[in-house]
Amino acid sequence: MNKIETSLTQTVQKGGCAAKVSATELRTILSQVHFPKPHPELLVDGRFFDDAGVYKINDSIAMVQTLDFFTPILDSPRHFDAVAATNALSDVYAMGGRPKTAMGILAFPLATMSAETIVEVMQGASDVVAEAGANFVGGHSIDDDTLKFGLSVTGFVDPQKIWTNTGAKVRDHLILTKALGTGTITAALKRQEIKEFDMMDVIKSMSQINNAIDFLSDDQKKAVHAATDITGFGLSGHCMQLAKASEVTLKIESQNLPLFPMAMKCLEKNFLTKAHRTNADYTSASIETEKLSPLFKSLIHDPQTSGGLLLSVDPQYSQKIVEALKVRFPSTTIIGQVQSLDYKSVIFE
Repeated sequence: MNKIETSLTQTVQKGGCAAKVSATELRTILSQVHFPKPHPELLVDGRFFDDAGVYKINDSIAMVQTLDFFTPILDSPRHFDAVAATNALSDVYAMGGRPKTAMGILAFPLATMSAETIVEVMQGASDVVAEAGANFVGGHSIDDDTLKFGLSVTGFVDPQKIWTNTGAKVRDHLILTKALGTGTITAALKRQEIKEFDMMDVIKSMSQINNAIDFLSDDQKKAVHAATDITGFGLSGHCMQLAKASEVTLKIESQNLPLFPMAMKCLEKNFLTKAHRTNADYTSASIETEKLSPLFKSLIHDPQTSGGLLLSVDPQYSQKIVEALKVRFPSTTIIGQVQSLDYKSVIFE
C-alpha cells in the first residue's frame, strides 16, 4: 500500500484533550475498580482528580508521576507532538514540581504513514522535553490504525510544597495563566474552516510549557494554596473538581476570562466537539451559569488542550504573582475568588 501524506486532523474522528473519555463515564468506571490500599508514602492519588500522583521518597523529595496521550489536534506533525508533549509535562508543573524524565507513548499506522512523519512527531516532542530540562529516556510504540502520541513523565517536588486540588482557601484569588478557546478553534481546523497559519497564537500557547515555578519567588510559591491545569474537562470541570476537593465555592467573573481572538467567532459558528456536551452534563448539577450568555456557556465547557494553570492564591500576593507570570504567560489574569461553600461549587457571573 502506498503511504499517503494528509492533514493529520483528517485521519482521526476526534483529537487532543477533546478525545478524553467523558468525566462522568470515567467516574462511573473507576468507582467499580478495587484499587490497592495506598501506601503511607503515597501523598496524592486519584481520589480528588489531581493532575498527577505523588509518592514520598524522603523528607525532602517526592516523585511526581503522570501520563497523557491523544490523537492529532493539529495538521503539522511537529506542532502536534510539541503540543502533546507540553500537555503531558503540564501535570507535573501543576503539582508544583519539575519534570525530570519522559517516556514516549507512540501508536502509528505503519502501512499508511511515512517514516518522515514519525520523525517529525518525535522531534517535536523531543524539543519540548529538552526545553523543560528533562530527559527523554525511551518509550514504547505499536502499529495502530491512527496516530497517537504522549508521554509518561516523572518529576520531583518537595513534599512540603506540593500544589493539589484540595488547598484552596476562602478569600483566595483565582489566577488563570492562558487564554481559553482551544477546543472550538481546533474544531474549526478539523472542519477545514481555518488553516494552522490562522491560529498560530493558539499553537504557540498550547506549545508553551506551564513552568510557573521558575518565575515565582519563594514567598509567592508558598502563597499558591491550590492548583490544577485546564484541559479536556474545560474551565467548568476543572474548577468544579478543585472546588469540591477543597470544599469551597469558586466565584468566576466571566468578563475577566482571557480569550483567544478567534474563540467567540468559532463558537458563534457552532464549531463544537462532543466534549462541549459531556462537560456541560458533568458539571450541570454543581455550577451556576444563569447569568451567562449561550456563547459563554459553551466557552466555559470548551475542552482545552495544553491549557493554562488555575492557581488559588493568597490575595496579598495575587497581584505580584500576576505580574511575575505575565513575563512568561501574557494572558495571566485574576478571574475570580474563593468563597465559603455555597449552594453550588462554582458560580459564573
